[in-house]
Amino acid sequence: MFSRIRYQLPLTSGLAALLFLGCTLSPSDPPEPGPPDSGDSGESVSQGNATPPVVTSVRPVTLVESLEHPWGMDWLPDGSLLVTERPGRLRIIRDGDLDPTPVPGIPEVLAFGQGGLLDVAVHPNFAENQWVYFTYAHGSRDANETRVARARFDGNALTDWTVVFEVGKLKPDGQHFGARLAWLPDNKLLVAIGDGGNPPLQLDGELSRNQAQRLDSRLGKVVRINDDGSVPRDNPFIGTPDTDELIWTYGHRNIQGLVVDPLTQQVWATEHGARGGDELNLLEVGENYGWPLVTHSREYSGGEISSERSRPNMVDPKLVWTPSKAPSGLVVYRGDRYPQWQGQLFSGGLVSQDIRRIEVDDTGAVIAETSIAIGQRVRDVRQGPDGWLYVLTDDANGRLIRLDPE
Repeated sequence: MFSRIRYQLPLTSGLAALLFLGCTLSPSDPPEPGPPDSGDSGESVSQGNATPPVVTSVRPVTLVESLEHPWGMDWLPDGSLLVTERPGRLRIIRDGDLDPTPVPGIPEVLAFGQGGLLDVAVHPNFAENQWVYFTYAHGSRDANETRVARARFDGNALTDWTVVFEVGKLKPDGQHFGARLAWLPDNKLLVAIGDGGNPPLQLDGELSRNQAQRLDSRLGKVVRINDDGSVPRDNPFIGTPDTDELIWTYGHRNIQGLVVDPLTQQVWATEHGARGGDELNLLEVGENYGWPLVTHSREYSGGEISSERSRPNMVDPKLVWTPSKAPSGLVVYRGDRYPQWQGQLFSGGLVSQDIRRIEVDDTGAVIAETSIAIGQRVRDVRQGPDGWLYVLTDDANGRLIRLDPE
């Protein structure tokens, strides 16, 4: 467990404010991070026969500071924590201490706008193969894409950096890279890809966001790949003419939260709307989530993007946030540190600077939503192997935070 607490944020009001469906805080910041640049954790979870305490509120406790715009995190089998920094560095935290020297082996990335070194995911069989996976922005300011690469990590440095996936269609500007990673139980990897950006940005003679509905494009999609980047032969569009066979779901704007429930195997995602209309979605294989034909978002200029909020052949969101909270990392809690929160979702917010604790029923319907104030832009939230919830804040002096019971 992380043992060296360096700084403690002021106590918050915790979980007192119940927020109803579609109702959010009212941030004064822009509704998303664009348009343009708009420990030893391996402690056993088991608590023997003792009855776990009932947690009614938590306080954010800072464990590590001096992370420059951290974006993603994942744990190694020995309990060390890997953290990406968007400017292009990989950091490692061992026994609660941040190694002052970045991990060598990261190539140059496009650190521009919302791009840079983004998510990180340790292979489920890391102990045997040493693979770690990364998403990052590659290219130039005028022609760039999201890529996935993997590299071997021996505890000191990365080697054998290999690109296993790329969007393959270059977009302009520094918006909407998507880039969250999530492992499925069969060791297939889900990758979220943004739609290419906001108007007036164009691709193929039309607005970039229309790529989300094109099945010959990977923009605005969740793709499913084998761990070597090849196409799984049971993907939903195998053999469909004029369709990219890596597509798993489509009609997305910019997913920044993606998680597989380890108990139910349900796949949840949160994505940015434009002006309002952020969404929580329960992903179903092969389905269309509507963007930009069906949306609760409005143009940044204030006009409608679409007058339609639902269609029979498209999947409706489980929750809509208007005004936008700018959703980021997402986790389904399955530990025993906060026993009454089993199966609940925790969604970070960049603009709202909080975490939303979301209760759902067996069908995925949202029952209630509560805010946990953090006080900085929340970029990621994960459950550690010790059962605690950990948070990364997006700041020039970004923090690793643990949510401790009050």
